[in-house]
Amino acid sequence: MIADLVDEPFEPRIVSSERVFEGRVWDIRRDVVEYGEGRITRDYVDHSGAVGVLALDADDRVFLIRQYRHPIGFRDWEIPAGLLDVEGEDPLDAAKRELAEEADLVADEWALLTDVFTSPGGSDESIRIYLARGLRAAPEAFAREDEEADMLMRWVPLDEAVDAVLARQVANAPLQVAVLAAHAARARGWATLGPADAPWPGRPRVRGRVG
Repeated sequence: MIADLVDEPFEPRIVSSERVFEGRVWDIRRDVVEYGEGRITRDYVDHSGAVGVLALDADDRVFLIRQYRHPIGFRDWEIPAGLLDVEGEDPLDAAKRELAEEADLVADEWALLTDVFTSPGGSDESIRIYLARGLRAAPEAFAREDEEADMLMRWVPLDEAVDAVLARQVANAPLQVAVLAAHAARARGWATLGPADAPWPGRPRVRGRVG
């Protein structure tokens, strides 16, 4: 490991912060901050954060879903994932909820696979991706509506999922990061996994904002 190759938290003084657009799911925020010898103004998506789950069964297959995503105009392949939009909900509990709701699965083993800033130049979104193993059917199946109503579900060998990423057949960022991280972690005997309750310093949070 390269000791100094690590993201560095940095908190400039926030001069002002206002919500310039309030959306149904997330907002746009404008911050003025002191940086260097002056001030800079930045608009960005004020995001709740999210969790994703790479569910891996005993045969080294990953559970993937395909659903319609309106902003990109694709039915893209994804891992089960969802917003941290329940006040005070623990990220691991949110991940368990998403796995049950989107995959009808529960898992006995949970570990931290990786954390990702999805678009740090324009959003404060961070997604925590868990590895879930020891899978079994959930006690009940969940009703699905809207984009989830025609959701396609598939078990895919991890190596084939990696091949699809490298062949540029699937472009969903959390899926790409998850399968490549899992592939690398497996090659190292899963020694790189973290505890499921590990601190999450990059999780979106209020930074002294007003407005």
